[in-house]
Amino acid sequence: MDILIKPVITEKAENLSEKSNQYTFIVEKTANKIEIKKVVEKLYNVNVVAVNTNRMPGKIKMKGTKSGYQVGRKPSYKKAVITVESGEVLDIYKNV
Repeated sequence: MDILIKPVITEKAENLSEKSNQYTFIVEKTANKIEIKKVVEKLYNVNVVAVNTNRMPGKIKMKGTKSGYQVGRKPSYKKAVITVESGEVLDIYKNV
């Protein structure tokens, strides 16, 4: 069950879940679509129609201080958009 790290709760993700029955999760980088589908079906008791994955690159962040600029990097992650059958609802807040 360590494949799903956390759900993405943003305005865009909420609009997808309301209109298209699509839910977004941050998943482990090594997970594939079949593993993600099995875990979501087991955890939430829904039928998954499709799984789309994206690898999101890490971003460079710069902060100006008195001694100069400090450069850091945000980590990269993998995002999965899961489509469930129409009429089914995924309760992402039950495991939070």
